[in-house]
Amino acid sequence: MPKNKQKRKTNGTMASKADKYELYLKSVQEPEHEVNFVNRVYRSAYGKPAQILREDFCGTFAVCCEWVRGKAQRRAIGVDIDPEPLAWGKRHNLPKVAESAQSRIELLEDDVRSVRGPKADIVAAQNFSFCIFKTRDELRHYFRATHANLKNEGVLITDLLGGSESIEEDQEDVHKYNGFTYIWEQDRFDPITHGFKCHIHFRFKDGSELNRAFSYEWRLWSIPEMRELMVEAGFRRTEVYWEDTDSETGEGTDVYRRRSHAESDPVWIAYIVGIK
Repeated sequence: MPKNKQKRKTNGTMASKADKYELYLKSVQEPEHEVNFVNRVYRSAYGKPAQILREDFCGTFAVCCEWVRGKAQRRAIGVDIDPEPLAWGKRHNLPKVAESAQSRIELLEDDVRSVRGPKADIVAAQNFSFCIFKTRDELRHYFRATHANLKNEGVLITDLLGGSESIEEDQEDVHKYNGFTYIWEQDRFDPITHGFKCHIHFRFKDGSELNRAFSYEWRLWSIPEMRELMVEAGFRRTEVYWEDTDSETGEGTDVYRRRSHAESDPVWIAYIVGIK
């Protein structure tokens, strides 16, 4: 979105009635996909299903809810320092889970680096959330904390954005959904610090906008940096899961497989996994 664009008035409009967390769930998160993926990664590493998932930076903890729906023996731990999305999830996501499963979700309002136990099979930090840590020491500290909070057979699963187009300023990625349009704006990238500032906006049929519903100021890490820091934090090995590409369309298939090398892509999302 152009920087000089004025914020539109939203009183009485679709934007004024919109719920940004609901819109985020519909446009950004895919809890069923995430649960299937993290379970597949764990099975690949240890040849058995995982039981305890910890969702770091969990927000409205939609992945936790989806996790406990799957199997009666599963438990989930959600950690987030912000009380607002946690409260939203308690009002909107938790009631959609069977009462017998709700008791298997533990929510912690805390810094993900400070929580000690209970230990999990999987720690998942999705949607680039760990990029809030902007120095090697900070990120290594977080990886060490996750390592300590994993069982002896445990995995850390993160995702990362990259590619030449991902660092272009004043760029928008626009997707239409039923009743609204999702806009990802890349506002600022600093090549010296790799500081990355971006926003999520929502636009509606009546022309109103929920401007900067979510804003992020991250460091855009590279895959080699992350893998090196995971090893320094104590992980035995690391793996990269890269998205398959449709040979006819050239588009991603949403299927991720372990890869040692990949072809350059202007925009990519990959999973980086630390195995304890």
